[in-house]
Amino acid sequence: MQGTTSLFITDPLESLNPKKDTTILWMQEAFTMGGQIFQCEMSNLIYKNQQTFADFSEIQDPNHHPQISCKVDKIQALKDFDYIFMRKDPPVNEDYMNALHLLSQAESEGANIINRPTALQKFNEKIFALQFSNWMPDTSVICREEDFKRFKKKYSTIILKPLNGMGGESIYKFDESSQDHLDIFKSLTNNHQTMVMVQNFLPEIYDGDYRILIIHGKPFPIALARIPQEGSFKGNLAAGGKGEARELSNDQVKVSMEIGKLLMDEGIVFAGIDMIGNYLTEINITSPTGAREILLQTNQNPIKTLLQSI
Repeated sequence: MQGTTSLFITDPLESLNPKKDTTILWMQEAFTMGGQIFQCEMSNLIYKNQQTFADFSEIQDPNHHPQISCKVDKIQALKDFDYIFMRKDPPVNEDYMNALHLLSQAESEGANIINRPTALQKFNEKIFALQFSNWMPDTSVICREEDFKRFKKKYSTIILKPLNGMGGESIYKFDESSQDHLDIFKSLTNNHQTMVMVQNFLPEIYDGDYRILIIHGKPFPIALARIPQEGSFKGNLAAGGKGEARELSNDQVKVSMEIGKLLMDEGIVFAGIDMIGNYLTEINITSPTGAREILLQTNQNPIKTLLQSI
């Protein structure tokens, strides 16, 4: 990274938590390796004069002041940065998709964008996992009430979640059938118009929801097991889960290598898959996290491994 320029497209800097955020760790590692660090938001992307540009700021010392940036007076074509890292968190809404369209245009102009914007456009993180359904719990993608009732009859406990959520938001666990649950389903599906995902509940969640980082098609040897706290079934750190670094099991390595081949074919250099026990639940490609916690607990650095491989 010596002498390189890296542009990070992120949420507002002040919203990032330096103690936990993988993107800030990424900036710090790139800076330590000799690179210049720049940042912008999706709204700072511009197309004019037959090129795609960014109006951006420089983070001059990400190791000590990662949330302090200095506005750069000129805009710059995206193709003139050595690396562009798309690290905007979901939701994957219209604004996000429009930014990806612009980034795809920039890629056609010669910009080097990680992860590849066409892949981010192509795959929904939850539906993407269906390509590996042999590793998944029983899963249905539905919006009709009769399909919801039919799935609930199969299992004593099920999980309901939106297709575009993150951090454990709007995920429900139903142990019984009730009108309240039907009302939640109706609300989450926007009156039975928007698709959602239902799965049989996996009690293995209480031993941890594993975040496995896939770097250039290969799993990092340490995963972050996110363990639900008392009274909760959600392991997500944003939902109060506790992160514990653990070595991968043989099955986790096998699943990761299988998924990694497809990720590389699609230009997805950095991803995070979620596994509960030996079951795959999600493939995260937009803005995977967990690297900071792994580094703090094991002194092994997934982001350094990533940067050394690009």
